[in-house]
Amino acid sequence: MPRWLELRPLAALAALVIAALLVASGGQGAREREEVGAGAWRGLVGTERADVAVGQRMIVVLRYPSLADRVARVGGVATEAAMRRWTAAALAGQKQIAARLSEEGIRLEPEFIYARVLNGFSAPLGARGLAILERDPDVVGIYPVRPAYPTATGSRLLGTTDLDSGRRSGIRLQGLDGAGVTVALLDTGVDRTHPYLRNRLAEGIDVLDPEGAATPRRHPSDPARIEGHGTELAGLVAGAGGPEGLAGVAPGATVLPIRVAGWQPDAAGGFAIYARTDQVLAGLERAVDPDGNGDAHDAARIALVGVAEPFAAFADGPLARASAGASALDMLVVAPAGNDGPAGPGYGSIAGPGGAPAALTVAAADLRARTQTARVVVRAGLRVLLDERLPLAGALAPAQAFTIDVAAPRTADVQEDPSGLDRFFDRRGFSLVAGRAALVRADEGPVDGLQGASAAGAAAVLVDRPVPPGAFGLDARVSVPSVGLPSSVAGAIRRALSHGARVLVSIGRGDPVANAGVGRIAAFSSRGLAFGGGLKPELAAPGVELLTAVVGRDNDGTARFGTVNGSSAAAAVAAGAASLIAEARPELDAAALKAVLVATARPLVGDAATAQGAGLLDVGGASVVEVATTPATVSFGVATAAGWTAKRPLLLRNVSSRRVVITVDPEAQGIAGVTVDARPRRIRLAPGRSATVALVARAVFVPDVPGAVIGRIRLTTAGAALSVPWTVALVPSRQRLLADVRLSVKAFHASDNAPAVVSLRAGSLGGIGGQAQVQPVERLDVELWRDGRRIGLLARLRDVLPGRYAFGLTGRGPRGGRLADGSYGLRIVAFPVGGTQPSVARLRFTIR
Repeated sequence: MPRWLELRPLAALAALVIAALLVASGGQGAREREEVGAGAWRGLVGTERADVAVGQRMIVVLRYPSLADRVARVGGVATEAAMRRWTAAALAGQKQIAARLSEEGIRLEPEFIYARVLNGFSAPLGARGLAILERDPDVVGIYPVRPAYPTATGSRLLGTTDLDSGRRSGIRLQGLDGAGVTVALLDTGVDRTHPYLRNRLAEGIDVLDPEGAATPRRHPSDPARIEGHGTELAGLVAGAGGPEGLAGVAPGATVLPIRVAGWQPDAAGGFAIYARTDQVLAGLERAVDPDGNGDAHDAARIALVGVAEPFAAFADGPLARASAGASALDMLVVAPAGNDGPAGPGYGSIAGPGGAPAALTVAAADLRARTQTARVVVRAGLRVLLDERLPLAGALAPAQAFTIDVAAPRTADVQEDPSGLDRFFDRRGFSLVAGRAALVRADEGPVDGLQGASAAGAAAVLVDRPVPPGAFGLDARVSVPSVGLPSSVAGAIRRALSHGARVLVSIGRGDPVANAGVGRIAAFSSRGLAFGGGLKPELAAPGVELLTAVVGRDNDGTARFGTVNGSSAAAAVAAGAASLIAEARPELDAAALKAVLVATARPLVGDAATAQGAGLLDVGGASVVEVATTPATVSFGVATAAGWTAKRPLLLRNVSSRRVVITVDPEAQGIAGVTVDARPRRIRLAPGRSATVALVARAVFVPDVPGAVIGRIRLTTAGAALSVPWTVALVPSRQRLLADVRLSVKAFHASDNAPAVVSLRAGSLGGIGGQAQVQPVERLDVELWRDGRRIGLLARLRDVLPGRYAFGLTGRGPRGGRLADGSYGLRIVAFPVGGTQPSVARLRFTIR
């Protein structure tokens, strides 16, 4: 009897296991590394990453031209009527797809429809719908929906005497304030009543709640917890009238709040603050067409994306395509690099949409001149567990030394108490930590632990791992000193307390010391490259302890101010700087705006280009640039073998009002045998004119290890010297991208309800020197074979991050037709980014 054969995904894509690579070890030497390393910032920069179930949601990208495609084809200029007509045509193409699915008995129910920055939709798709769409010639690709998280954390209320506890961005341009420039902020809601933002906010757009006003929402079961990330970033961009003249980078700019992130259900049955990538994409759609009429003449000049999809530095996924579409519609997308810390010289840890070639991806620099430390002594009975100077995690420094008892709160139960405040009280309601030093667990949320302990009357807070100086910043709900202890010391304290011993901590008065990390990329800031070899991040901006607005009011009604850390804070500063340049140079399109910011950045000594890109933002230099390039950085892709060559064009545009003579110097590196040549080397350009330079990269030899060769194309005019970074990625010729490939049974009856299970590990989490090396899979194909002949494609996944995946063999074929009983084979192919050799695995099974 004939049977059906089908490959069906059994569950949502596997959770990442990358985070485990950032766990530090104990010991004195490790202590110092933890204090400055990315792992020490975990939970302090950005929200704790809740496990999120996205169901079977997928983003389907279509071949029908989007509005951006049409505008690009006509040179970037179009009438309002033409734009509306093209948008309507893009939507009509989607109706044809829906009609074809309907003929197959599948009802398509899109959650979001995209027609402007790209043509496509997001929808829950079952196995049969996926199979039909995958074969449709009008479908470019189907991509998974993933969660994206805020990449900064806010802090305490400032009195006017506290302003020196944080730092201002320091980004200013004489006589300019961003007037007339609109910055779309894709983030949580923004507090419209905050005086720092009053009259600086356009009417908001709420993607999560179309009836909403893009204002901050409270936790559904804990009203004390409110979305704050969007308010903080808005203040960095355009705040004004703060204490002692505090202002954002572009106080004359208008912020358009687009709420793409907020309290949403998580996989544990609770709520967490996050966005989904299909929601971010919907936010970009609205940013280029705020009134939704199909005409993009009202597009925001800049779109600041305040959330990030961890480790997803894909250069061709939906968000990357949307960023390119936004640029074609003259809107620059500014994205954070992410907060996942150092990686080796391979692809690294950049978050999405930071891998998008068209986006300006920003790293966080630590520009604090000084930090606070205090002597900390911990005693358990007669034993001294610790006697060291430690950095103060918050801004509050003790005025004089004190000694108090240490107490440990109960373990948090997030189901019964989402706020975690109950853990600081006993069953009778008495505080466990009042007047004592509360030892809180970092893995239960260090920021929440700090605030909860302070609210419960603790006189100090000890965190059970090293904490970077100033990591907690300033927080209105935290009025006590806080320090991070070495993990071994925290463990000894817990053991002593469990045996009934009295533990005392002495904390000395705070002393300012020189910041050892000043002028360096912050330890938490993600490193590049983008998947495929593009340079990411492209530049750096201040991103540690920046002063800004904080959502809510104090008890007396006073508006809150505080500090924020994170690469999204740095991205907000860069977006504000881009606003200043857009005001100063309105003739620059989105691509040129990005190019002048990158070309004038100042390299930071001691940090690799994979951490800082071109260097630290220099808004003054960008404002007087005479030449803009396309692209802003040059990626030659992956060098595969000795003798490899790659050619790339570099378009030079004279954006000044005078004739310029440009000298081109590719600065041949000779690193790993890679050189770059440029022709011509000297160009004369009249105002408004452009010319193309041909760049050729050659590799004499290529080491078979992950890495990158990075150099600069120097462009020199009579006015200034600019630089265009270039990259050549080095990827092993053979990567093991498939492992532990299994089939639950090798002979089975066809069944839709009890399928055989194919499980595998896709991607790689290799490393060099203990650093994470994320090797994704560009495309994962599962093919059905019989008697040495390929029958067809059963399943395809794109942009696959390292993890475990499972599929079900139910008995349906590639086209849904019946297959006879007998022996079959599966050929599973994992294609790496960069075009090197794929990994292949084979399985055999029998339908009986």
